[in-house]
Amino acid sequence: MSTFMAKKETLERKWYVIDAANKPLGKTAVAAANILRGKHRPEFTPHVDCGEFVIIINASKAVLTGKKLEQKYYRRHTGYIGGLKETQYKTLMATKPELAMQLAVKGMLPHNKIGDRSITRLKVYAGAEHKQQAQQPITYTV
Repeated sequence: MSTFMAKKETLERKWYVIDAANKPLGKTAVAAANILRGKHRPEFTPHVDCGEFVIIINASKAVLTGKKLEQKYYRRHTGYIGGLKETQYKTLMATKPELAMQLAVKGMLPHNKIGDRSITRLKVYAGAEHKQQAQQPITYTV
């Protein structure tokens, strides 16, 4: 008996909607990362990109537990000397909640070609409306 190996060409990708309203940011990101990676499928193969599409709505209503709003920072560097830019998560969630959710999901994906391709299948919206109704997404509960 040989081991089954999934092939990218034969997989059918579905669309899933995750509602992040009143749910922790991390738990929503874990659910999205598992779907993007394809770990929920019985034919999951680690070296094949067998993930599916994910739409996250209500990202602005996601919750950060504890003191993370005040103590957690999003840091980036411009490349110049002294070019460290820090943004508190309180400000980030108020201005760009889509970016906060996307960064959380991206950090949970593998840091290689598969992860780079997987993050392109993530669509994040701050409100309850999304543009992918034509794909007939399935509601996924966290």
